[in-house]
Amino acid sequence: MIHIDNLHFKYGRNELFKNLQLKVDSGNIYGLLGKNGAGKSTLLKIISGMLYVEQGSCSVKNISSFKRLPEFLEDLYYLPEEFYLPSLKSSEYEVIYGDFYPNFSKDKFREYLKEFDIDPKSDKRLSKFSLGQKKKYLLAFGLASGTSLLLLDEPTNGLDIPSKRQFRRLVSMAMSDQRTIIISTHQVKDVENLIDPVIILEDGKILFNENMEMINKNLSVTTSSTVIPEALYSEENLSGFTSVLKNQTGEEGEIDLEILFNTVVSSGDKLTNLFNEESSNE
Repeated sequence: MIHIDNLHFKYGRNELFKNLQLKVDSGNIYGLLGKNGAGKSTLLKIISGMLYVEQGSCSVKNISSFKRLPEFLEDLYYLPEEFYLPSLKSSEYEVIYGDFYPNFSKDKFREYLKEFDIDPKSDKRLSKFSLGQKKKYLLAFGLASGTSLLLLDEPTNGLDIPSKRQFRRLVSMAMSDQRTIIISTHQVKDVENLIDPVIILEDGKILFNENMEMINKNLSVTTSSTVIPEALYSEENLSGFTSVLKNQTGEEGEIDLEILFNTVVSSGDKLTNLFNEESSNE
């Protein structure tokens, strides 16, 4: 689906990406995780063709992102963290913008709006919606666009707790083997049990890119009263210490995304070596 090769990108004199390599396959909901400033939003803009790079390549379904060809744009939906909605009624927006996407489904759009508790027949101007309503409106539109690639930057920002639950359900409903969704977020709890595989960015580098099956096969989490010396990562809590270890049991474990993220950022080399070793043994 997406191939990024030897990509270099700078903001002025400040280099963010250097020799970036990434492959994203179809049929998955990828989680793009990282701290603020790690490069998540920039990477999505590069994939969408909104930013041009001096060196390297980025292609989606063998079409260069940087050319911004019509067949590329009509099969990609990008929802940035900051967005604008015009002073239009929902029905007007649907007619004007729906035509940009050949596979746009009016029926699904209206279904998703109702799931988000938004009246598709309302005469209220979109610009008068609250931030949460605007976000839900554009999420419903993107999911109904029928594009094979969706790029969602911090999609749960501005959503209340019930809306976050609705978001997770609708993304699962809209997913298919022909579709790829990349969700960029630093609020990992909001996308728990939704994303797979997990990509972790830190300082413009991809530290980690693995599916949950491999993660749970190779890692285990335990709580103890003291720090375990061989732990890949440990953090103190009210119960003692939560530690991430190499899974020695052969049984699939379970690790939450917040602990996984902290483990990768604090001991990325150890983790990389562990997964590389496992891959070479298969």
